[in-house]
Amino acid sequence: MSLRAPDLARFIDHTLLKPDASAADIERLCNEARTHHFHAVCVHGSRVALAAARLEDSGVQVAAVVGFPLGAADTDSKRFETETVIDLGAQEIDLVLNIGRLRDNDHRYVLRELRDVVEAAESVPVKLILETCLLTDEQKRAACSLAIEAGVRMVKTSTGFSTGGATLDDVRLLRACVGPKLGVKASGGIRDTATALAMIEAGASRLGTSSGIAILQGLPASSETY
Repeated sequence: MSLRAPDLARFIDHTLLKPDASAADIERLCNEARTHHFHAVCVHGSRVALAAARLEDSGVQVAAVVGFPLGAADTDSKRFETETVIDLGAQEIDLVLNIGRLRDNDHRYVLRELRDVVEAAESVPVKLILETCLLTDEQKRAACSLAIEAGVRMVKTSTGFSTGGATLDDVRLLRACVGPKLGVKASGGIRDTATALAMIEAGASRLGTSSGIAILQGLPASSETY
């Protein structure tokens, strides 16, 4: 598979979720996203206002994580966090699934939580992080079905903070589960061009990575026109 750099850039959520990231680091992230025309930056809630200010009128979206990285917070907390980051300027929400509740087969709880967050987000798209490395294939399918029912816009493989990241098999599985109804975001461990292109070919419509610039630089020279 081959893509020109501008087309590949629009798949990328340029991500910085390290707990020690400084304001200068976030500003650098935003400047890079502007320069390379990435789809979005993905940051913690306390950095949303800064990112939104730096990216105003750039065409680059600001995505904020909610319930990150464990997903185990109470539903009301996730709902409040969603409302807060949207007020600060978030244009997309990356929500961590309550993994333990899903593993308990407490689908009613999970569905209610997803619906609550989607309602709180109103028109802002919600992407659901499944943390696929902790789930069986059956549990991944169940999470996808609940996401569709709740009105989630995209399912995402990983936080990047657990025992594994995105795999081609998981991307294919998620795409098969959601069909054309939802997006699929591959995230976690995507650090080079070949892996990025393989994830897209497997069905990913978005890539979460801190290596977006390196991924673009790995394209053939004839593809690097902006």
